[in-house]
Formats: sequence, C-alpha cells, structure tokens
Amino acid sequence: MADVRRVEEGLGHTPVIEEQVHEKNEKIIKDEDHQHENHKEKNGQVHDKLVEPKGEEAEEPVIRQKTKRVATLDAFRGLTIVIMILVDDAGGAWARIDHSPWNGCTLADFVMPFFLFIVGVAIALALKRIQKVGNTVKKIIIRTIKLLLWGIILQGGYSHAPDDLSYGIDMKQIRWCGILQRIALVYLIVALIETFTTKVRPTVLKSGHFSIFSAYRWQWLGGFIAFLIYMITTFSLYVSDWSYEFDEDHQIKKYIVKCGMRGHLGPACNAVGYVDRQAWGIKHLYASPVWIRLKACTLSYPEMGPLRKDAPSWCNGPFEPEGLLSSISAIVSGTIGVHYGHVLIHFKGHSERLKHWVSMGLVLIIIAIILHFTDAIPMNKQLYSFSYVCFTAGAAGIVFSGLYIVIDVWGYRTPTLFLEWIGMNALFVFVMAAQGIFAGFINGWYYKREDNNLVNWIQEHVFNDVWKNERVGQLLYVIFAEITFWGVVSGILHKFGIYWKL
Repeated sequence: MADVRRVEEGLGHTPVIEEQVHEKNEKIIKDEDHQHENHKEKNGQVHDKLVEPKGEEAEEPVIRQKTKRVATLDAFRGLTIVIMILVDDAGGAWARIDHSPWNGCTLADFVMPFFLFIVGVAIALALKRIQKVGNTVKKIIIRTIKLLLWGIILQGGYSHAPDDLSYGIDMKQIRWCGILQRIALVYLIVALIETFTTKVRPTVLKSGHFSIFSAYRWQWLGGFIAFLIYMITTFSLYVSDWSYEFDEDHQIKKYIVKCGMRGHLGPACNAVGYVDRQAWGIKHLYASPVWIRLKACTLSYPEMGPLRKDAPSWCNGPFEPEGLLSSISAIVSGTIGVHYGHVLIHFKGHSERLKHWVSMGLVLIIIAIILHFTDAIPMNKQLYSFSYVCFTAGAAGIVFSGLYIVIDVWGYRTPTLFLEWIGMNALFVFVMAAQGIFAGFINGWYYKREDNNLVNWIQEHVFNDVWKNERVGQLLYVIFAEITFWGVVSGILHKFGIYWKL
C-alpha cells in the first residue's frame, strides 16, 4: 500500500476505505446472499467477497479485498468549492453572504473551516496504514511546500486576475499568507502527528463511549496545545500602538492606531493582528480587510461604501485574515476533521457513525452559541476564535452527516454528482474559478478596450439586461456561468480520468 494517498491536502482526490473480514472455514456465499450483499453495496456499505480456491488450498478461502470510495468526501469538498465561488463572486452584490465585517458568522465564513475539516478527514483515511514513516514524512513535507508555493503565487499579489491583465508584485509588499498557506500549515501539523503516532494506534477499539478519544489521545493533545497557544497569546499578549501608511487621493498619509492593552478582541488592538505585524511586517498583510464594512467605518453597512468623516484611524489599516496566530487556532478544525475520519474507519455501521458525528456536531454548536451570546468569546472568522472553531466544525459535521445519509446510506448519487465531480478536481477548480485564472485568460482577448471582453459581455447582456437587475444578474451569472460551467468541465475531466493533484 502506498504510504500516502491522493488527498492529504484536502483539495484532491478521495482515498478509498478498505474494510477486511477475516474468517476461516467459510463456504462459498450462495447466490441469494450475493444479491443481498449487492443491495447493501448500493447503500454505501463495503463487503469483501470470499472466493473458494481450488486444489490443496481449498480448506481456507482466499479473501479478495474490495475497496469503495466514500463519495461523501468528494461531495463535501465540492460543496465547499461551490460556496467559495458563490461568496467570492456574488458576495459583493449580496453583502449578507459575504464575510462578516467582524463578529458573527455568514455563509462565506464557513468556507475555510469546511476546507480544514475535510483535510482532516482525508488525512485520517490516507494515513490509515503507513509502511515507512520516513517516506511518509518526506511526502508530507513536499506536499506542504507545494501548497505554500501555489498559495504565494495565487494570493501573494503576483496574479491580478481576472480584471487586471497585468502581473507581478513588489517583493516589499508581497502577501505571505493566504488560503492554501493556512491549509498547508494545518495539513503539516495534523499529518505529522498522525504519522508519528502510527505505532500506538489501535486496530480494534476498546468498549466504551469515549474509547475513540482515548485511542487517539495524541491527536487531541496536539489540538489542545494549539488551543492553549492561541488562547494564552490572545489574552495575555500586550498590544502596543501601531501605524500604517495609506494612499488617499494619490497622497500617502500616515495613520496612528492607539492601543496599549491586552486581551482586546476588537479590530484595532487584538493580538492576532499584532503577531502578524511583528512576524511579517505591516506591508505584507492583506490590504483590504472586511472590517471596513463595519458601522464604525461606513454608513453603507454591511456593504462597502465611503468612509464616515468620524471613522476610526484603523479603518483603512491592513489585517491578515489567514495570519499566523489564527492559523494555529485553525489546527483545531483539522483535528476535529481527523476525528471524524477515525470514526469512519473504526465504526462500520451507518447508525454508529451518524450517532457519533451528529452528537459531536451538536455539542460543538451548543458550546459556540453559549460562548458567543454570553460575549465570552464571540464568533469571529478574522480572529479564528474558539467559538468560531466550534460552530463551524460542528456545522461541518452536521453537513457531512447529511451528505453521508443521502449519498452513502440511501445511495442517491445523481443529485450530488456535480458536487462529486468538482470535489474530485477541487484544486483545479479552485485555481481556475475561485482564483479567476480562467476568467483572466478569457479577458485577455478583448476588443479595443480591456473591459470589452467576453466575460463582461456575457454578464452584462445575458444576465443583467435580461433580468433588469444587476444584483440578480450577478447571482445568476455566478450560478450558471461559473458554478454550473465548472461542474460540467469537472464531469468531463472525470469521464476521461483526469485529475489535478499535488
């Protein structure tokens, strides 16, 4: 068996689950039993068929190993990509689905934790059996480096697609953090813990409701350490005053933000932003944070708009939503995903898996709601707060369970096929669609003016003019010209067995 399967980064192809049944002196399964087993396979169960050997070895049957993909993983990954495209390209017109300006949780805020959740599930399955730890560690490190490089190329500022046809970035202002960089960090830590604990993993769980937690105590310990680092740093680190420069009406103005405090969870003086300013430098942070849509900054809340005359000095300041300290907190999301993968491995019955998944998801959601509405720790994607981790991980568990029931239990694959197709080629769709590389290529073939291109023409004349509403037209354009289009492309690629992986 290969040391590492295809999907450790969570954006690739889904590994299969192998379930073996070892029995001695078993006779050939009768035709009626074959029909019964085939019926179960259609409902998502995996069985090994026993084949009676001939000759001297006929006393013990040979077990022929069967494998079956868990289609839910592909569908969940595809759903996450679809949500990402929707909120990225329609969020500007529909601010309610865009990222929350600060506290709260909107549709867009589920994308990153959903990615990390499915990364964890995929790691548990891909590293279920490891033959050589050294080779596995090497592959993990190589894949991490690839994710980091792709992240810097796509989100570091080098690519200006799809609207700006120029390219290139001043290295003094390159953005070091981003979506793939965060996935790389979480993947590296969680996968290494999973790899180095391979010798202490149980093959069979002991009896008890919490045996699966104790069996994988090292994974939970890793998540707990990440939680402690984040919480201690967030509430104990002293945040000093800081300043930044902003180009306003072609004039560079310097703004000073007064802080001098600890444990603040507001936009200006939190420890998350302070760590990134110290680690990367303020010029290497994301220059357009979503907090500019806050009521304190604009009268157009929750949409973008001109700044208020009395807007605080930090409104135009840079802030990194995928920064260092918040990425440490994100390790917990990956750890929870790994746990769901362990349940998938050890619990063979659908009801056992679902009871564990749903109950854990509900507990996480309840914890998050209590922390948020008591103002103890508000849900905040920008800070990747603990309540946000619990709420989004719990929601991921519930959605994953729902897809599992529909696809792998009931066997209804047709309604979610396009999600599976996108999920099988998630990295390809992420680069081409979510990062606008394909649209940027199409925009390069313009007529007389750069804005007179095929993409803009389709959006304006096929959708906006027909519906006489720019917001509705934008939404329908994203649904049909982007999501549906890439679903079809992914289906064609799947038909020919073409997958882009790292």
